Amino acid sequence: MERAAKKEAVEQLNGVFKATSVAVVAQYSGLTVAQMQKLRTQMKLAGASVKVSKNRLARIALEGTDVVAIGPMLKGPTVIATSNDPVAAPKVAIEFAKANEKFVIIGGSMGKTVLNVDGVKALASLPSLDELRAKIVGLIVAPATKLAQLANAPAGKLARVIQAHASKGEAA
Repeated sequence: MERAAKKEAVEQLNGVFKATSVAVVAQYSGLTVAQMQKLRTQMKLAGASVKVSKNRLARIALEGTDVVAIGPMLKGPTVIATSNDPVAAPKVAIEFAKANEKFVIIGGSMGKTVLNVDGVKALASLPSLDELRAKIVGLIVAPATKLAQLANAPAGKLARVIQAHASKGEAA
């Protein structure tokens, strides 16, 4: 790799690390190209990305970012999954690791907080940002629905009383 290409790769990685809120480090030794493509596709669908680079260049790119704590985890063939949603990358990584035993999660970082494997699993078990938004919208809409039902109930009762009275009058 030429010096200029290395510098550009470091700058690009640095931009990714500065923009991310969570990073997951895993070893991928023994995975096939098709399995890596599947991982990349799953990450992309979840709003995350996967980066494979030389560990030395990645350590240089980590300097000055919040996720600098993952530097010591970069040993051997590693892949770094990043996302802005704190749950997206860990969730996909954990699911992929369950299906592929050669994909081993080492740890990660959420902001300046270092995560071990259990920390990554804990993040993966949380609901995603979209799920939380849906729950909040559901909670906000539920009282309005109940109010509408309560407002319509007296009118419905009145209509049934009038109908019953009219039916009684016809029967007499």
